[in-house]
Amino acid sequence: MIAMQYSFTLPADYDMTIVDRRIGDKGSMMDGFPNLRFKAYLSASKGEFGSRENLYAPFYLWERPDGASNFLTGPGFQGLTQSFGWPQVIHWLVWNAEIADLRAAKFASRDILPIPAYAPLAEIRKQEVTRSNAEAAERGVLATISAFEPSGWSLVRFTLYRDMPLIFNKDQIYRVGHVSLP
Repeated sequence: MIAMQYSFTLPADYDMTIVDRRIGDKGSMMDGFPNLRFKAYLSASKGEFGSRENLYAPFYLWERPDGASNFLTGPGFQGLTQSFGWPQVIHWLVWNAEIADLRAAKFASRDILPIPAYAPLAEIRKQEVTRSNAEAAERGVLATISAFEPSGWSLVRFTLYRDMPLIFNKDQIYRVGHVSLP
């Protein structure tokens, strides 16, 4: 599996209802997309939940790489880039994915952590799988993804919640506008 995210930083005075409307109008277009495990349509408003910026930042979990490739080379992504610009698309190789009923997802969090050079990757993976499984058992957690990116050596922890998470020590907290499913 591959986790993938791109993010658009919008001007500080940007009307975020435009993003909400876009998600409402176009969100279901990815429902049933081949090889997509889920797409979470994410946004954050500057100042809300500690966000420093206005963001539109969808997060994807792909069953197979060709799903991501077909999306990125297709008309949906082309339309997105014409509206918001050309993003850097980050992708991670998934170590663990625990997923429940995502239709109730309202919030998400994401942490990106550096992996030091020469780190014991097998041990880090084992610890992340254990941590991810424990987090998935917490009340209100609907999904938790742990994955790594070996070109820049980073680790991502992504979680979807039914309710607002009580812990704010995350890199970024988002609102979920829609979740596309297989």
